[in-house]
This record gives sequence, structure tokens and C-alpha cells, in this order.
Amino acid sequence: MPFFVSLLIMLSTTGSDGHAQVAGFDAPPHTPQYRPAHHFTPAQAWMNDPNGLLHHNGTWHLFFQYHPHGMTWGPMHWGHATSQDLMSWQEQAIALAPDPLGMIFSGSAVIDVHNTSGLGAPGQAPWVAIFTHHDGEAEKAGRIDREHQSLAYSLDEGRTWQKYAGNPVLPNPGLKDLRDPKVFWHAGTARWVMSLAAGDHIAFYASPNLKDWTQLSEFGHALGAHGGVWECPDLMPLMLEGKQHWVLLVSLNPGGPNGGSATQYFVGDFDGQRFTPHDTHTRWLDHGPDNYAGVTWHNTAPRTLLIGWMSNWVYAKDLPTSPWRSAMTLPRELSLQRVGEQLHLSARPAQEVVQRLSSLPTTVASLSTDASVPGDALRQADGRFAIELTAPSLQDFTLTLSNDAGDALHIGYDAASRQYWIDRTQAGLSDFHTDFAARHTAPRISTAPEAQVSLFFDRSTVELFADQGLTSMTSLHFPSQPWSKCQIQAAEAMREGRFELRSFE
Repeated sequence: MPFFVSLLIMLSTTGSDGHAQVAGFDAPPHTPQYRPAHHFTPAQAWMNDPNGLLHHNGTWHLFFQYHPHGMTWGPMHWGHATSQDLMSWQEQAIALAPDPLGMIFSGSAVIDVHNTSGLGAPGQAPWVAIFTHHDGEAEKAGRIDREHQSLAYSLDEGRTWQKYAGNPVLPNPGLKDLRDPKVFWHAGTARWVMSLAAGDHIAFYASPNLKDWTQLSEFGHALGAHGGVWECPDLMPLMLEGKQHWVLLVSLNPGGPNGGSATQYFVGDFDGQRFTPHDTHTRWLDHGPDNYAGVTWHNTAPRTLLIGWMSNWVYAKDLPTSPWRSAMTLPRELSLQRVGEQLHLSARPAQEVVQRLSSLPTTVASLSTDASVPGDALRQADGRFAIELTAPSLQDFTLTLSNDAGDALHIGYDAASRQYWIDRTQAGLSDFHTDFAARHTAPRISTAPEAQVSLFFDRSTVELFADQGLTSMTSLHFPSQPWSKCQIQAAEAMREGRFELRSFE
């Protein structure tokens, strides 16, 4: 298969109640039929936000929010996984664990090439993780100054980490929610810049050495969506038409376009001190319900790659998976595209995924009549396949996946409202939460006439990328059996098109 995690061997036994005993905690009966084969999942226990994404010497490092002792959110650690190709992942030892200063919340990691921090050995650049310490005791006491920014460093390429003795490096000035530092080196001012979520806005800080921080500016008090707390910011430069622009990602919980948590973005300019948006429009990185807290990898220029947490805080703790809970999205390439006078963020599957797909066996069908895929092709895929739909004109279409158990997942486009949609109301198990079974929509941003839709299915997940990534949707679903039937109904104007189905190995 083009894309997955090499799972650790899971040591488990079965208790008298039928639940698996995993790493010292009770897990519900295992559900291997729901585990994605091409997305990172921990071997066991709870996971949420990606953290500390870093690329070095051909290895991709993924750190993540992790509670190794239970199936729901708990005392946060940083888990760690690595990959050589963004297609297969190896879970590593836990990187950071709670200490007397608190739990280890989200953050980022950088290679301090010039050893500005002084934490490196002679001739050796340290890796420095910048994260939020969350003081649970302060929270219980009712104090709002419970989140502080701290450092850890590694001198062996992320295998082991040492907490900085001077933590916290950025104490809390008296704000309830102050977390998720994302740091990068700003060449124009020759210093480190931090984006930090501060409740209902983003605060920017600068430092010459990663230890001493000075606030630069704030953004977002009266801009963007404010249905919930702002989290997980990421400020990055992107080139378009020979000019550098800046994109600021801000995750929001709740208040997403289809309910619950989601990630908005702003396009603008950054002068080393202040971020200024080009306009006041609210735009969304992904309109599906299940992509949150996405951030980008450090040290990948000229590419910009992002990965997100494939879940939603509305129902994340109730998802029917075991002995793990939560997966990451496909890695995505970010770029800017111009649509009319406005700039929009495009998110497409990483080139490693696309290249692998191009070599896989393909089933092709015309849209000249209502099309279907032979059942054997889907049965052999075991819920792991990709569909590419192309046509000279984009009009109404509905793609239906179904199985012998009567489940059905519907995906389509409505030309009258100019909306893509995913309907999982009949797509299998959904009674674990009242808000899960729903029909979600996403606006079409492109003004091009042609249809170009890519769909990636992985057992319990679907990711839709349309119009070269201008519209994307990520959606979980839990069918009773793998999908065994695929049918597409398309408007007359689309019937010169075709779809291709590629089954993963």
C-alpha cells in the first residue's frame, strides 16, 4: 500500500469482560476493520494534535499529542513517529512527558542551525522543541495563568530530549488560553518569530535565541471566525507569481463551517513584526468535519507540507475505534492560487502520495451512462482505494459507495448551490454520538468550467480534493463491511467525462 504506518506489535490479552488489556488500561474490543492503512495511527491509546513536525536528512518526524494510558484525552505527552517517504511510519519512544511544571501541550520544533540558543554541542546544531506547559494544579485552583511556553532540546536527532533548566521561557502574563507556539526563523530580521494562540487572537513574539521573547504585535481580535477559542497558529511564506505572500492558519474550536472544530486561514503580508491581511474574508482550510489543528513541517523549503488531526472535538472521545483513537490526515502540499482578484490556499495530497498512486492498477469507466465499478475491484481493495473524476464540465453528480449490509456513503456536487457535499447519514455505525450522522457541504471556489475531483478512501476515512486543491473535505465514517459497490450518476453535461479507480496494494 502506498502509504502507511508500520505498526508496532501490540502486546495484549483478553480480560474476563471481553475487553483487551492494553498497556495497563482497559480498551474496548479491537476494531481492526476501522484502522486506516495509509494514515498514521498510534498502535494504541489516544492521540490528537500534530506537534513538532520536522524534516532532516531524509527523515520526516511527526510528534503528536498523546495520552499513552487511556482511550480518551488525559495527561498530555508528545508521541513520536518517523518516516523515510511519508508513506510508511514507525512509531518511536515517547519524546516528552509531563513534569512538575505541567502537561506537555502542543508546540513546534526547529533545527537551531547557528546554535543561537547555546543548547548545542560544539559544531552540532541542537533540535529545539517549543511547547506549552499546562499547569493542572493551577487550573484546579481556578487560576487563569496556567499555561506557559517552555523548551526542550535534543542532541541526537530527536531520539532523546532534555527539558531546558530555565523553563518556562515565556511565563503567562495573565491570560486563560495562551498556547501552541509555532516558531520559525525570519531571515529578514535575523531572529526567531513565534505565533502564539491567545484566546481570541494571535500574539506574535520575537527572540534572538529561543529563550528571551519580546511581544511584537497581535492579530485577529475582530477578524475571522470567533465561535470558539483560537488554537494552533502557523504563519508561513508562500510564493505566487514571483511574489512572496504570507498565510496564517488558525484552528478554531468550536465554530467550524460544518460544526465543531476546524481551521481557518488568512492571506496577507508580514513585515517581521505585524501580520496584515489582504482582506477580511473568513476562509477555511478544509470544509469537512474531520481536519483540525493542522500545522506545517520545518525544514522543507521550497515545499510547504501540512498534516492535521483527523477528528472533531465534538465526538472525538466517542469514536468506535480500539485500541487506538484518532488518525492523522494525508500529508498535504500547500500553495496559493489566484481566483479573480483574491488569493486562496490550495491543499493537495503530497507528491509522494500522487506518485505512488500513478503506478497502481487502474479501473476506468465512462460517464456516458450511469457508471459502476465491478464488485471484485472494490472487494479486493478492502476499503483502500482512490477515485479520480474528470469531465469537461462540472454539473450535478452523485457517487454512491455501498455494501451488502445496506450501508451507503454519498458524495457529490450540486450545481445550483455550487457546493460539494458528503453525506454519511447512512454510512454505517453512527449511534455513538448524535451529531455524527450528517450531510456536510463545501463551496466551490474555482471558476473553471471543468470537473476535477480526487477522492482517497482508507477504511474509515474519505478525503476529497477538488479543483486542484482549492476545495477539500475530510470525513470519517464507519461502514459495517468494506465498500463493495460503487456507482456514479452524473448530469448529461458531464457524460463526456470518466472516473478512474485505483486500488491500493
